[in-house]
Parts: sequence; C-alpha cells; structure tokens
Amino acid sequence: MLEVRDLRFSVGDGVPRYWHGEGRAVTIFFDGLSIFFPEGERFFISSVRAHKDAAGPELKREIMRFSAQEGIHGREHDSYNAHLEREGYPAARLERKVTRLLRFAKRALPRRSQLGVTCALEHFTGMMALLLLGDDRNLAGAHPIMRDLWRWHAAEESEHKSVPFDVFRAAGGTEVERIGTMLLATAFFWAKVAEHQVVMMRADGCLLSASEWWKLLRFLFVTPGGMRTIARSWVRYFWPGFHPSDIDDGALLDAWKREYAASAEPMPVAC
Repeated sequence: MLEVRDLRFSVGDGVPRYWHGEGRAVTIFFDGLSIFFPEGERFFISSVRAHKDAAGPELKREIMRFSAQEGIHGREHDSYNAHLEREGYPAARLERKVTRLLRFAKRALPRRSQLGVTCALEHFTGMMALLLLGDDRNLAGAHPIMRDLWRWHAAEESEHKSVPFDVFRAAGGTEVERIGTMLLATAFFWAKVAEHQVVMMRADGCLLSASEWWKLLRFLFVTPGGMRTIARSWVRYFWPGFHPSDIDDGALLDAWKREYAASAEPMPVAC
C-alpha cells in the first residue's frame, strides 16, 4: 500500500545557487528536470484517473494514493521552480512550454495513449530511484535540503511506479501501444531535457564553458555514469510482458523508508 507523506522542503532557505557537489552544469541538470514536474504530475494524475472505472477496488484505492503523492510532488516542485525564477533562470517560460506540449498531447492523443505516455514517463522517473537511492555518488556533496527532496521524490516514484501500468493493463492497453508510446515519450522527453539544459546554462552564463559541459558529460556517462543505468532500464521496457516490478528496487526503497522513519519530523499522513 502506498503511503502519502506530506513533506515540505524549504528550497530557498540557505540553499546555494549551485547546490550540487559537481557544480554549475550538474546542478542545472537537476534544476532543469524540476521544470517538468508540476505540469507533468498533473498530466499523470489526469490520465490515470480517466481510466479509474476500469480498475478494481484495491487499484482504485491505489489511484487515490498515487494522485495524492503526485500532487504533493507537484506542489514541492512548484516551490522549487519559483526559487529558480528568483535566481534568474527562465523557469516560468520553460514551464509554459511544457504545459503547451502536454495540452497538445491531451488534444492529439486518445485517452489510453495518454495513459501509455504516463506509463513511459513514470518508467523514467522510476529509474530515478535506481540512481538516487542506489548510488550515493549521484548526490554527493549536495546541499542536505536538495538531497532529501530528490531522494524523497525518487523513493515515492519507485513506490507507485506500477500503478499507472496496472491501470493501463486494466483499461485494455496493448503491447503495441505500450512500446509506441514509449518511443514517442522518449523522443520528446530527451529533446526537452536538452532544451532546458541549454536555455538554463545560457541564462547562467556558462553555455560556452567547455569545462562545465565536460563535468556534466562525465557525471552522466562516466562517473557515476547514471545514463548507462538508464539505458539498460529503458531497453527492458521493450521486453515482451514487461512490468515495472521486473526492475527490483525494493531493497533501495526499504532502506529509504527506514531512513525516513528514523527522522522525527515530518510524520506521514494517512490518505
């Protein structure tokens, strides 16, 4: 059963502009990912709820908890992105472009295809757990508030990663739809990731810095090299009969839950 944790993170309170231990470009990479989440989480909630009538009683309860978790994620990334705007990044402009893209997807795609896109993008966010919970190097030297925010988000993405997929299956989603929507989502997602990186590095004044680009590429592809893990997990999505539970990150999630339970505040709230 999913647990709804009403956590709040004071992103603007003493968090340095370059909060990641690897410096500017890597910090901007994470910041650029945050741009996706407020509108992205609303898209996920909408696409899953649109098919709730196909779900059984227990899955309907999980949809409610999934929606609550995603709603809190969106709220915290709204705050995060407002902080980026105050720091001089064009976060609001980039968010509006994400909103327009997702609104176009709602108009252009059938409802079940929208759910397929959600499954695909939830697979990407689920990979966050493998990276951020499974290898401390991905957040080495990060400011504690940002480290806790990203690890909490990753943990809950792992916790609810099967919900959209199970709803997709209950709604009659096919293997062809699943694979096709992953290919579509992959192309648009990485194009937007690259756009955010370029636009925000330009705003930061380091777009033409070879050293910053090298630090980012080394971080992503060499050490710790999270893109290699992502590539392997991405390929597994195309295996016949794939289910998110096939990627076993339960031990990582359990370790985070123990860490969370050991903290005095805040306490989880029931849904």
